[in-house]
Amino acid sequence: MINRFGFFLIAVLLVCLPGCGTTWASPGAIGDGGTVFVAEGGGVAIDKVREEIVVVSPFGPEDENRENYVNAYSAFEAGTGIAVKDEAFTTTWELLERVYSDFESGNDPDVLFFFTGAEADELVENGKVVSLGDIRRVFPEYASNMKDAMMPVSTSNGWQYAVPVNGYWVGLFVNLGLLAACGVEAPGRDYTWDRFLGDCETIRGNGYIPVACSLNEAPQDWFEFCTFNYGNIANHCMLPKDAGDDVGKRWVSGLTDIKEMYQRGYFPENTLEATAAETDLLMIENRAVFLLDGSWKVSWFEENALNPEDFAVAYVPAKGERKATDIIGGLSQGYYISKKAWDDFEKRAACVEFIQAMTTDEVVSSFGELSVTALKNAAGPPKNADPLTVSAYEMTKNCTGAVSAVQDLLTPKARDMLFYDVRNMVTGLVTPEKAIEECLSLTD
Repeated sequence: MINRFGFFLIAVLLVCLPGCGTTWASPGAIGDGGTVFVAEGGGVAIDKVREEIVVVSPFGPEDENRENYVNAYSAFEAGTGIAVKDEAFTTTWELLERVYSDFESGNDPDVLFFFTGAEADELVENGKVVSLGDIRRVFPEYASNMKDAMMPVSTSNGWQYAVPVNGYWVGLFVNLGLLAACGVEAPGRDYTWDRFLGDCETIRGNGYIPVACSLNEAPQDWFEFCTFNYGNIANHCMLPKDAGDDVGKRWVSGLTDIKEMYQRGYFPENTLEATAAETDLLMIENRAVFLLDGSWKVSWFEENALNPEDFAVAYVPAKGERKATDIIGGLSQGYYISKKAWDDFEKRAACVEFIQAMTTDEVVSSFGELSVTALKNAAGPPKNADPLTVSAYEMTKNCTGAVSAVQDLLTPKARDMLFYDVRNMVTGLVTPEKAIEECLSLTD
């Protein structure tokens, strides 16, 4: 933790973003609850760094946002004279390996665009990155275009560190043509679980598959929402200690709902053996009506469906405390400043200016119009957007809350075991309680 006495007082007096000169306002309490230092009348701006900053990111050659990323940092270079040494990686494994090894060897990057969940715990716990609270004590306007309540929170200590660009959401993709053929009304903002079950029964009675899903390969999204239906925004992201505590009971109830869907015949007949790719095709082959999937699936429908306008994104059916408009979604990656760069007075100003440039409303919006963002002024859908895209935008725009996937708190082995056991659970080979206990045995 950075010393909050002489060090920060000196820092505030010496450093401010280029162009600041007015009285600085208190940034308020952000994340870590430390003392806030305020400099009246501004400070003395240092010269802009005429050297390079090293940035590690996942925007490698194959990333769909590579061009947006390069365009943004190239504009930053042209406007500041600060060179960006871009070290970008395509795969998650490559990124994780490079970041961990760099910090362990003392070769810390200046800025990194990295995960905000458990993958960052090691960096946070070892004091390798700087919190938003510490940054805002020197640069109060840092990330001021973002909603603080939407900023990612560290799973290690509950503080905020990363400035996000965009995130993911999970929604219910709907085959509107088949719904109409079955005489079923499209889901709205008040879509309930009971109505959903009734719709599935009607759809099945008309000879169609209600839910396109591979319980063999991809039961995770149904697990998330079925357990979410027994909780709320505040308590969804909690792991049970055992199957009998409050969280464990919610998980048992959610898994039981999946089992009920299976027993009623709402999944494809081959759901226990089919791949996710095979069951996805049921949607565009006009054989299935509902598909629970993420924001990335919009482009899949646009590329593969003969008539993308026949599909829409709707809210997932809800019950209990959860509203249908409460969604699973999150800002799972963002920009961090390393402690090593922060301790260099000139380098810290360059890093702050870089992240500010990379997280403007315009730049963030360019990274995906349909993504969840923390922007106070998010962009609307693109001009001439197709109905599927518009429905996705409306779904995210009108959501009442978003919470990250609880499965992200599990170790990879525990997560794999839980979702492997879904097949055994729906067929009665194991109980929901047993599936949860087996999962929890692999969490340490």
